[in-house]
Amino acid sequence: QQRIVAALPAELIGLFDDTFVRSCELVEEYVHRLAVAVFRSTGLEQACTEAATVSEAMSRAGLAPAIAQVPTAWILRTLASRGWVEQVDASRYRCLRGLSALDPEEIAAAQAAHDPRCLPTYRIAALAAEQYPAVLRGTITGEDTLFAPDHIGAWLDYFSNDNPTYAIANAVGAIAAGHALPPDGATVLEIGGGLGSGAEALLERLQPVGVGGTLAEYRFTEIVPAFLRRARKTLATRFPGYPLSFAWLDINEPFARSGIAPGSCCLVYGVNVLHVAADLAATLAEIRQSLAEDGALVLAECVRPFADRPLHTEFVFNLLESFRAPRLVPGWRPNGGFLTPEQWTAALESNGFRNVEILPDIAALRDACPSFLVAAITARRA
Repeated sequence: QQRIVAALPAELIGLFDDTFVRSCELVEEYVHRLAVAVFRSTGLEQACTEAATVSEAMSRAGLAPAIAQVPTAWILRTLASRGWVEQVDASRYRCLRGLSALDPEEIAAAQAAHDPRCLPTYRIAALAAEQYPAVLRGTITGEDTLFAPDHIGAWLDYFSNDNPTYAIANAVGAIAAGHALPPDGATVLEIGGGLGSGAEALLERLQPVGVGGTLAEYRFTEIVPAFLRRARKTLATRFPGYPLSFAWLDINEPFARSGIAPGSCCLVYGVNVLHVAADLAATLAEIRQSLAEDGALVLAECVRPFADRPLHTEFVFNLLESFRAPRLVPGWRPNGGFLTPEQWTAALESNGFRNVEILPDIAALRDACPSFLVAAITARRA
């Protein structure tokens, strides 16, 4: 905690208190223990009795290569990082004899005693763990099973400002977006707004300083109709009198199809959305076109501190094709999902943006705090 406080800007210090930091440690341990369970349930433990590459392990376990490549590599690298699997050489892994049956529920109980507000994150991780065998064998897609109607309630609780382990991205993003807004008459476009918790955090931050009354328009967009309907109801109720509008928008399609005119926005804002763009360059081009001259893009994202280290936050989302299989670009889009600070900077500068700032500076933090993952990235239209 002291290392984090010393490295953070003053406006962020209050967000990362001892309670939050301890919750992050517990979540990471919980996910790693679930990874051991998945290692067994998918047949990978048996497949790695003798040293195996990722491809060999998948083949021995009967997993679908097109789906299982990224999740399997993540599982093996994660367990090896904990010393629970032996990394024999640069590409081969072997199961250690007597791998302990580590109980995830022991950690969930510790979290419940420490701060039960974070338990929605545990429920989503447990849901993913249950679905791993079927998804990796190709009998169902991650999208179909994770977002089945009977699981929507779990996502409502997860994507909430009442869940500290998710709300942190909204809080950091709101601070950065507040800095990027012009003093009056701003038109904001939020992309991939989900259930509205990102907008809620930003609008709440603007209320005390009176910025809400100076917004020309806050355009909330989302691709999932059920999420869009719920966000409309929630935000219209919470922020009466604000110039809110709501529309369907797919970040992988031309924004004009959703009525977004070129040069019409002062700020484009997104929380945990651009890392799933199918073609990040194409989506950044649409964002740039929608921005007015000198307009700003603010992204609140999980940022990968080191290019070669798996993150516990990938455990759930590796089941989703949109996360693990975008169009790759050498130099700044080498993998699906989360990017490093350097990769985000290169992506933005290669696609018509300048003055890239990352709050907090993950590159400066990562040696002292290698588990620090949350940042807001701000860039101006070049």
